[in-house]
Amino acid sequence: MSRFRKLSQAIWHCQYHIVWTPKYRYRVITDKIGVEVDSCIRAFSEQLHSEIIELNVRMDHMHVLVMIPPNRKMLQGN
Repeated sequence: MSRFRKLSQAIWHCQYHIVWTPKYRYRVITDKIGVEVDSCIRAFSEQLHSEIIELNVRMDHMHVLVMIPPNRKMLQGN
């Protein structure tokens, strides 16, 4: 797999590192909640046509490294 992706008029490589934490970093992401959060993030990424590179769920925070394609309207200029 190539590091870069291709669209009709552009070559792109957009990765975002997202860290999500509950308020006051309470340890609430356990067992069933952690599994549900994981499945929701994967479902949302499929809807947005993005690719999850890495997903790490901990008790008090989570890390997501995701590759999101640029908006085609932005590439066309309008």
